Amino acid sequence: MKYVYRGGEGEIVEKKSRFIATVRPIGTEEEALAFLGEMKKKYWNATHNCFAYVAGENYELQRCSDDGEPQGTAGRPMLDVLLGEGVHDTAVVVTRYFGGTLLGTGGLVRAYSKAVQEGLRQSTVIDKEEGVLLGIATDYTGIGKIQYLLGKEGIHTADSEYTENVELKVLVPLGRLEGLKETITEATSGKARFMGEKPVSFAFLEGEPLIFSAEDKE
Repeated sequence: MKYVYRGGEGEIVEKKSRFIATVRPIGTEEEALAFLGEMKKKYWNATHNCFAYVAGENYELQRCSDDGEPQGTAGRPMLDVLLGEGVHDTAVVVTRYFGGTLLGTGGLVRAYSKAVQEGLRQSTVIDKEEGVLLGIATDYTGIGKIQYLLGKEGIHTADSEYTENVELKVLVPLGRLEGLKETITEATSGKARFMGEKPVSFAFLEGEPLIFSAEDKE
């Protein structure tokens, strides 16, 4: 599932009206409302501060507001962009400074939608996957086989420790855990030992892993 790892700010201009979209990751409605209050304080002199936010694995929480724009021209289109992009636990505020020219209903819908899209483009969005941080212990004769298998399967090694034996911690997608363990056991004739399975969610950012514990709401 997609999440905003780092929020961003994007801006578009339509007929001299400025639309500034600020995106922020949130976990609760209280966080979303605090973020909205922060933006209203920052942009206190703006014509409008419209917002939309979603939270929950199945988007159980969805809220939006036109903040004085014609009904259905701001908040709902903003919310539709968040849902369409598939991002979870995300809030966006689009601040408008009126430029003197009316945009019309269709123009407003397009402008607020484009602003949110630009805000998301300026944010860091990651794709989280549920999995397990699996510990593997082996002797030095088995490490080559295990590393070959991990590379072949596209399994990332998060940590390694070389002492009398070798201990690895690898990130395994949830549905592939049992198959990987069977493959490693067979390849090492049962010599490899599995040392704990920690439930995590993980993502990759510029090739580097981001690991979140099961309780982490980020």
